[in-house]
Amino acid sequence: MFDWLFASQAERRLLGGGRLRGPTAWVVAIMSFSIMVIAAAGLALANTAGTLSGAIEARYAVEVPGGSPNLANTLEAVRQSPGVTSAQAVPESEMRKTLERWLGEAAQSRDLPVPALINFDVRPGFDISAIQQRVQATAPGATITAHQEAVGPLLRSLRLLQWVAFGLVLLLSVAACAAVVLAARGALDTHRFTIEVMHGIGATDGQVTNLFQRKIAIDALVGSLAGAVAAALVLLGLTAGASFAGELTGGATLSAGNLILLALLPIALTALATWVARTAVLAALRQAL
Repeated sequence: MFDWLFASQAERRLLGGGRLRGPTAWVVAIMSFSIMVIAAAGLALANTAGTLSGAIEARYAVEVPGGSPNLANTLEAVRQSPGVTSAQAVPESEMRKTLERWLGEAAQSRDLPVPALINFDVRPGFDISAIQQRVQATAPGATITAHQEAVGPLLRSLRLLQWVAFGLVLLLSVAACAAVVLAARGALDTHRFTIEVMHGIGATDGQVTNLFQRKIAIDALVGSLAGAVAAALVLLGLTAGASFAGELTGGATLSAGNLILLALLPIALTALATWVARTAVLAALRQAL
């Protein structure tokens, strides 16, 4: 099955030229680099969306417009409600500190009303209406909102970007295959006289194809590995310089499974390029006969 990998020295000399001459290795290296970076971004987006969705799936917020003089009673009412697993009030100072990013020093003015906010978690599937009634009894006008509703547009954007990234990986793979087909057909035209001589002495299409398949496979392997190494260095540099991303993503990073998948991409790209090259060469040889 893999006999074509082991060619004699005489067979290697038939095509001539250096092992990495020609554009195949360079084109595959560029494609491999792009695929690795984009695939890593897509996987990171998927992990971020999953972590964020899991963190806010059962989280709600009680908002009292204008603040609440009896915030402690409202917090206790939320904590005592059936189905609530945890509840915590957001200090007014923290609310004003958050507003200060947009309003500047005006956020610290006492003339600026700041709503009271309580974040709480409930057990999955629990009816929120009972908690709403308890909250209304201690803080009329208070509303309960689901974090999932507020963050929904962000999650949809992350999912969309994730699928765009995976779509780009597919398109780049197709582009790499097209480049390999062009390189294979160019090599056939360059060595047409050699192929005619081989056919004249009894060589089969399979034997001729094995020579081109081996050369393209080596070029594709070297190119894909070089592109993967360059992509790994870039990703490590980006990770080291983006420590703030952990706060935005809840610490979501590439998992061990993601790293294994990324490590297999160069091998998959090489196998795809080799198969495409063999198919293209065989089709061209049969068409020429």
